Amino acid sequence: MGRVIAVTNQKGGVGKTTTCVNLAASLVATKKKVLLIDLDPQGNATMGSGIDKNAVERSLYDVLVHDVPIAEVSVHAENCGYDMIPSNADVTAAEVELLAIEGKEFRLRDALAIERAEYDYIMIDCPPSLNMLTVNALTASQGVIIPMQCEYYALEGLSALLETISQIQEVLNPKLEIDGLLRTMYDPRNSLTNDVSKQLTEYFGDKVYRTVIPRNVRLAEAPSHGMPVMAYDKQSKGALSYLALAGEMLRRSDQ
Repeated sequence: MGRVIAVTNQKGGVGKTTTCVNLAASLVATKKKVLLIDLDPQGNATMGSGIDKNAVERSLYDVLVHDVPIAEVSVHAENCGYDMIPSNADVTAAEVELLAIEGKEFRLRDALAIERAEYDYIMIDCPPSLNMLTVNALTASQGVIIPMQCEYYALEGLSALLETISQIQEVLNPKLEIDGLLRTMYDPRNSLTNDVSKQLTEYFGDKVYRTVIPRNVRLAEAPSHGMPVMAYDKQSKGALSYLALAGEMLRRSDQ
């Protein structure tokens, strides 16, 4: 059965979508079969995968609200090598409509029940808030990856996210665990970056990935071309970092 991993942090701009798209593409490069689910109504992961969010016939909305099977909604992202469930503004309506549906927290989990056998990894790009969509992601997942910048406010936001994950574990999904914390936009020349990084390692130990994602121009440019950085510039520091992260993830899962 494939491992379902939510990539989440309620703080925006920390590299969630960048991590989802590039880690998914890096896992494909290691011969894994991957499904990427764009759970954010902004549809950035969809566009960053080379799929026009405004042109898709069906989106995650149809899966969550109308029980349309994932196999009927998924599209293949040619530039990336993975399948994906696209998202667009319709998913905003899904969050409201879910409130009236019985078992609303389990809609995504139930939709993925069949698909887990088809994939090695299912990655979920969560919206930057702790709403019903994020609750669905955490309830459906076995693991959580938390991308974060090494800055002061990042630590404050982290405590709220950890509390939410703890509540989900207690009430909805006892199998949920934190796979790792990923340091993004990393600049070792910055003393605050080093201080926060040290605090993270002291507190979370080996839950902090050894791999760090640097600030990288190619990594920032790739989404505008609708492709992961591996396809855009495979020799860039960003591409090599996400390949290293995929390798670290696979080594951990083998232990």
